[in-house]
Amino acid sequence: MEDAEKGSQQQSDSIPEVGEDAVTSVTPSPPPPTMTEEERQELQEELVKVEDEIQTLSQVLAAKEKQLADIKRKLGITPLNELKQNISKTWQEVTGSTAYRRTSETLSQASLKATAAFSNVGSAISKKLEDVRNAPTFKSFEGRVETLKTKMSPSTSTSDPGDQNSDTPTAEPLPEDSPTPEQPMN
Repeated sequence: MEDAEKGSQQQSDSIPEVGEDAVTSVTPSPPPPTMTEEERQELQEELVKVEDEIQTLSQVLAAKEKQLADIKRKLGITPLNELKQNISKTWQEVTGSTAYRRTSETLSQASLKATAAFSNVGSAISKKLEDVRNAPTFKSFEGRVETLKTKMSPSTSTSDPGDQNSDTPTAEPLPEDSPTPEQPMN
């Protein structure tokens, strides 16, 4: 039974693939016993004829490809131009497709919804900040900052500005709680 399996595997391995040259891939096997010498001779002649036709067609194809390349060269069509045209054509096909239009519409709607959501969030934050600013605690804090700012800003000099020497530094008043250079910080 193993011999039968091996024989069928060997037979399936020898079947030529599509495009593979059947003559070179199949090992010579004796003709079936029912074939006469005359039939065999006819098949051999047909084989030679088909091989000649294939060779002729290959030569015609090569000549046509050369002719095509010459025409493209004369027209100034380069491989890069062809690539650009193919990409452009493909892009037009993609943008014209139903799937692309649906996706584009969906993304457009999502963008509008996201913009509205961000606007609502911004409005809510602005309102909340306005509420905080109007709160009594913030007003009290704002008043204290303003008072501190007033105490720390330099007082205006009563002397004539023309009398001031630019080489002498002006002394700024220190806040009440800050130590002076003579007082150690403990």
